[in-house]
Amino acid sequence: MNQQAAANMTPDSKERLRSRPKTASLILIGGLAALVLSMGLSISFGAANIRLSEVWSAVFNFHADVVNHQIIRDLRLPRVLASAMIGASFAVAGALMQGMTRNPLADSGLLGINAGAGFALALCFAFFPGLSFMYLILYAFLGAGVGAGLVYGVGSLAPGGLTPVRLVLAGAALSLLLTALSEGVALYFHIGQDLAFWYAGGVAGTKWVQLKIMFPWIAGALIGSLLISRSITMLSLGDEVAKGLGQRTALIKLAAVLIVLVLAGSSVAVVGSVGFIGLIIPHVTRYLVGVDYRWIVPCSAVLGSLLAVLADLAARMINPPHETPIGAIISLIGVPFFLYLARREVGDL
Repeated sequence: MNQQAAANMTPDSKERLRSRPKTASLILIGGLAALVLSMGLSISFGAANIRLSEVWSAVFNFHADVVNHQIIRDLRLPRVLASAMIGASFAVAGALMQGMTRNPLADSGLLGINAGAGFALALCFAFFPGLSFMYLILYAFLGAGVGAGLVYGVGSLAPGGLTPVRLVLAGAALSLLLTALSEGVALYFHIGQDLAFWYAGGVAGTKWVQLKIMFPWIAGALIGSLLISRSITMLSLGDEVAKGLGQRTALIKLAAVLIVLVLAGSSVAVVGSVGFIGLIIPHVTRYLVGVDYRWIVPCSAVLGSLLAVLADLAARMINPPHETPIGAIISLIGVPFFLYLARREVGDL
């Protein structure tokens, strides 16, 4: 930050740059501890309840001839790890979008990214059955980018330019359109059963091969989000302030968009249509740690993982032995939260 730019910053901008590193450190430590405990509980509970001591043994001293060890290693551990990964991905994607666009309603599920990825998957199932998971992820990236581009394009056509509420309205409309098109493709090509998993949203059936493919993408994107977190903090103050502080705003936005597409696209390819994680978690994190994205990004990743793991656990406990879609569990929290934010945003216009 150069001295002249810092001197020209308004008191409001300086106030917004304040953070709470001690609180953030406590959240990271406590959140990681809670995440490990919740992952252990999630592995333990299911159609066959397994003691935590046996979970520990299966993870660190696996015996292939023990049935419970096979259940843990082949079925429960992959889905729990997938829950943690997609929770972190959606949360960080939402945080980057909100900081980059200065839109408190930004979320990959609300801005057409998830629906675009889902539409791409529907086309893959219809025209390229048997496609490998690697290619499914790549097409999900492409669909996510098309969905986001359409939303921003339509929102920009409105008189008066792009506003947070108009962006969300455009996202809702185009998300419904893409979802309807996906359902139409499913009906015409008789692939409704294949798409049902993505419509409901869930991590049941996640395999190790899927985790091995998605992990490098998500890990790389999360590292990239940490690298640009300071620049996102500057962008959250406005483009003019960021430019005055020496930031290359166009390059930062391009990097952030690519990271968001990777995070959201790879997550949708695994878990399906799960929204609101990227809306709820960044707001809670900012309230707790301030507006420095060097803290918001890692704390959002931890809290997002915790929310997704607990939601998956609840999905199995609400109506056993049947499973409630994880997307429905999170929506119970997300919809009222979204309505509150939307009402506050409209009141500020």
